[in-house]
Amino acid sequence: MTRPVTVGVDGSPESLAAADWAAREATLRGMPLRIVHAWLWQPLDVPVVQDREVQARSASALLLEAETRVSDRYPDLSVTAEVVPNTPVPTLLAEADRAGMLVLGSRGHGAIAGFLLGSYGQQVIASATRPVVSVRARDGQHAAEGDEVVVGQQGEAEDSDAVLEFAFEAAAARGATVRAVRAWSLPPIFAYSPGSMRLADEAGGLEPFERKTLEQALAPWRERFPAVPVIPHVEIGSAGQVLLSAAARAQLLVLGRRVRRSPVGTRIGSAAHAALHHAHCPVAVVPHS
Repeated sequence: MTRPVTVGVDGSPESLAAADWAAREATLRGMPLRIVHAWLWQPLDVPVVQDREVQARSASALLLEAETRVSDRYPDLSVTAEVVPNTPVPTLLAEADRAGMLVLGSRGHGAIAGFLLGSYGQQVIASATRPVVSVRARDGQHAAEGDEVVVGQQGEAEDSDAVLEFAFEAAAARGATVRAVRAWSLPPIFAYSPGSMRLADEAGGLEPFERKTLEQALAPWRERFPAVPVIPHVEIGSAGQVLLSAAARAQLLVLGRRVRRSPVGTRIGSAAHAALHHAHCPVAVVPHS
């Protein structure tokens, strides 16, 4: 059974843009689209709260708006829509488990946390088991600004398999180029292990070592997607800054999030945090081990 592209909507312009982007992505990849809205009735003793029937009609209406919008634009796309009786975070995490990817609207960027779909989007991104794509209002337009899918690669080759797979699949669906970015910096004296320093020496220095590591990570994906052009991009600097610069006119920015338990519960990594707040294109965060 083909996993759907699932999008969470809340009636905001950002979530409608997310629905547009998700519908286009589902069409490009030949996947069905699922639209969900989490709604849980609030009791009448809460001040200025509508009664249950009015709230239910409102929830159904905003879902219908999103469904009608994408069905009109993509009449051949298989679309299902559902109001889920639950609060947003558990609903979206459960939906992500069953989806090929989850798409959420993003309320812009800035220093004060660009929380997505309200205050809970970062919780979803930090905990989801499947890729989550953040879309701002202007990203829902059909026209793409660039012809590249930019992907961040770090760590050993096997660490980034899931991230590179998502990026190459996205590029193949679009007829786009993959720009694979590996950022590096001059480490403190104890930052590299003796083994890695030996390999760096064998490669001719730190930068050639980083290039070699990137090429090793890309090799199986070049073979699997021979029609996708690839630009290896190795640059000294912080990962967040390098990725944002490389993705200035990209169609999509893809980066990874290591799966780990955090007492805070919303840690997504500094590079992902920077991208979600400041990238000028949709951002896909792909969990990996």
